[in-house]
Amino acid sequence: MTSIKTPSTERPTPPDATPAAALHTGTSDLRALVLNNLRQSGIYVALVVIVALFAILTDGVSLSPGNITNIVLQYSYILVLAIGMVILIIGGHIDLSVGSVVALTGAVSAVLVIQQGYPWWVGVLAAIAVGIAVGAWHGFWVAYAGIPAFIVTLAGMLLFRGLTLRVLDNISLSPFPAEYQRVAAGFLNGLLGGQGFDAFTLLIGAVAVAGYAVSGFRTRVARIRYQQPVESFPLFVARVVAVGAVIMYFAWQLAHARGLPIVLIILAVLVLVYGLLTRRTVFGRQVYAIGGNLSAAALSGVKVRTVNFWMFVNMGFLAAVAGVIYSSRSNGAQPAAGNMFELDAIAAAFIGGAAVTGGVGTVVGAMVGGLIMAVMSNGMQLMGIDQSTQSVVKGLVLLVAVAFDVYNKRRAGTAR
Repeated sequence: MTSIKTPSTERPTPPDATPAAALHTGTSDLRALVLNNLRQSGIYVALVVIVALFAILTDGVSLSPGNITNIVLQYSYILVLAIGMVILIIGGHIDLSVGSVVALTGAVSAVLVIQQGYPWWVGVLAAIAVGIAVGAWHGFWVAYAGIPAFIVTLAGMLLFRGLTLRVLDNISLSPFPAEYQRVAAGFLNGLLGGQGFDAFTLLIGAVAVAGYAVSGFRTRVARIRYQQPVESFPLFVARVVAVGAVIMYFAWQLAHARGLPIVLIILAVLVLVYGLLTRRTVFGRQVYAIGGNLSAAALSGVKVRTVNFWMFVNMGFLAAVAGVIYSSRSNGAQPAAGNMFELDAIAAAFIGGAAVTGGVGTVVGAMVGGLIMAVMSNGMQLMGIDQSTQSVVKGLVLLVAVAFDVYNKRRAGTAR
C-alpha cells in the first residue's frame, strides 16, 4: 500500500537573525541598493547637493553657526505641519486649512495671554484645545458625512481665517511675555559648561548618533530575519558614520552659536513619537492600508471612518502646536499669519517621498523634504534673490518631485 504524502504546512525557517548574522549578511552592490530605494535615497542625495550648492554660492555663510540656528528657528513650524500633512497624504487625504488654523490658534492664545492677562501656559493649552476641536470638525465631515477632504478643508481655510479676523478684531496683538517667547526663541545653554561652546548640545548630538546606530542595527536584524535585502555590514557602518558626522557637525555649529534651541527639542520629540506611531502601531499600519487600498482595508476589518477621523484630529493638534511656535517666534498674533503655510507643508511631504495617490511616505522623509525647502529658501534669501524668483524655484522643485514619483511608479510597473 502506497502512502500519500501531504504537503508540509510548516513555514520555512528564517535565517539566523542573531547579531552575528547581521555582521556577515548583505550586499555590497551600492547601485542596486540605491535603485531599490530610489524614492527615499533620491531625496537624501538632493538634500546633500542643495546644501553643498548653497554653501558654495554663499561662500560658506549658509553653514555658519548663526545661520544654521536661524534655519531651525524660522522653519520649525513648517516641519511640525509637515508631520501631520504626510500622515494625511499617506491616508489619501489633504488639508488646505492648516495655515488658517495656525492663525486662529495663535490668535486665541494672544487674546488670552496678552489681552486678558492669563498665564502663558493657559494660552498654549487653549490653542491646542482649539486645534483639536478644528481637527474634530474636519474629521466629522470627512469621515462620517463622506465629503472629500479637499472640499472640507478648503471650506475650513475660509471659515477659520474669518474666525481669526473676528477673534483679533482685525488688529495685531503683541508682545507675549518672555516665558511664551521662549517656546520658539529660547535656548538651553550652559547646562554642562564648555569653553566657547555648549557641551550639553554636543552631548545631545552624541546621544542622537548612538540612538540612530542602535535603531539602524535593530532594523537590519529584523530585515534579515524576514529575508529582506540589506546592505553589507561595511556599508551599514559607513552609512552610520556618514549620518553621525552630519549630526555632530550640526550639533557643533549649534553649540558655537546660542546652544540647543528649545523648539528643536519639541520637533525632535514629535519626529520620534510620530515615527514610532506610523511604523510600529496598529493605527499607523491602518493609515497606510487605507491610503494603499481603501476597499481592501475596509474588507480586512479596518475601521476606516474612525481612523480617518483621528487623522484629522491629529492634524488639528499639530497645527495648534505650529500656531504656538509661530506666534511665539513672531512675538504676537496677526490676522494674516499662516498665509500659504499649507502649501509649504504639502510640498515638504511630496518632496520627501509621499505618493500623490496615498499609501506611501514617511515622517523622516517629510522632514527631509521640509529641510530641502528650508535650505533653498534660506540660501536664496542670503543671495538676495527676490521673492518672485523664489516662488518659481519652489514650484519647479515641487513639480519635479511629483514627476519623480510618477516615474518611479511607471518604472516599478515595467519591472513587473
